[in-house]
Amino acid sequence: MTLATQPREKTAAAAPPAATGRLGRFARWWPMAALAALLAAPYSSLPLPGLLDGPIGSAGNLQLLALCLVFGALATGYDLLLGRTGLLSFGHALYFAAGSYATDVIMIEAGLPFGAAAVLGLLFGVALAAVLGSVSLRVGGIAFSMVTLAFAQAGSILVERDPGGWTGGEEGRAAPADKLPASLVGIGNTVNLYWIALAYLVVTVAVVHWAVRSPTGRVWEGIKENERRVEVLGLRPYGFKLTAFVLAGALAAVGGIVHLLLTGGATPQTTTSDFTLSLLVMVVLGGSGSRWGPLVGGVLYTWADHRLGDLAGSGSVADLPSVLRVPLSQPLFLLGTLFVVVVYVLPGGVVRLPERIGAARRTRTAPTAQGS
Repeated sequence: MTLATQPREKTAAAAPPAATGRLGRFARWWPMAALAALLAAPYSSLPLPGLLDGPIGSAGNLQLLALCLVFGALATGYDLLLGRTGLLSFGHALYFAAGSYATDVIMIEAGLPFGAAAVLGLLFGVALAAVLGSVSLRVGGIAFSMVTLAFAQAGSILVERDPGGWTGGEEGRAAPADKLPASLVGIGNTVNLYWIALAYLVVTVAVVHWAVRSPTGRVWEGIKENERRVEVLGLRPYGFKLTAFVLAGALAAVGGIVHLLLTGGATPQTTTSDFTLSLLVMVVLGGSGSRWGPLVGGVLYTWADHRLGDLAGSGSVADLPSVLRVPLSQPLFLLGTLFVVVVYVLPGGVVRLPERIGAARRTRTAPTAQGS
């Protein structure tokens, strides 16, 4: 048995016999239905009470949806490390911030237009991931996590110290409107930013899917399950892990550039280790190691972060007794509670829900079939 064929054989052996039924068809077609809904969103005037404020196609809702798409794509790229290769990195936010800050600084300091600055910002993010990844991957396990955390903390401190006035310190730095295309500036052009965010999501999902199904992706799966076995087969895990690290860093840098357009500037919040922890929560919430789990987790987490923040500041919460008002007025408390409930009820992530429903149905019908 070769390393390239082992994961497929294992997946096929573990597949339930009823996987080709109704749930199987749903799992096959729901991504296309979701993409169609996303393509139609800017043209829709339908309201979604409780989920969004006002019509779906309004500028505010498109902004929120675009952020959900960006972080869904970012979590998908991050899962190349966590769910596919078994690398727990606490510094992934650094490459997201690198794409954002590098592009912004190049536009302001060098006076280059957005297109050229974005290319240079992406190259900077890739180079940074290659250099820091080559150092971090010299160790493994918890030591690797701590080294990536140290690099992320160093980057966060560098941004806050604002050397040479390039980063703007705690205030961040706004993107120069005169260097951006006119079609990407102003509330009236929010729909164009939405299309860019959707394109980033589609490209990220396509790249990750291609990479996971490639021979290199098979080796990543082998490294995650048993790195020593990969070495016995004559392969060097270090090079394959570095490839995953750089690819995930490149996707994060592109996400940082898109985020720069959406928010109109580079902010220090994207450099903190808390930001990477949020990515970890997104991946676990949706389902680590699955095709759609990180994307779903990123979208749900981002939506909940914004909507629960509005709920925490609403008048209905302010009128509650203090024993309820104090915890419910904290968005992080609400997010943490939601995360604990989901992890406890759905240990495999939200994306495993159809499988669990199918398993429950088979469990209920089995005694009936035996009795008949």
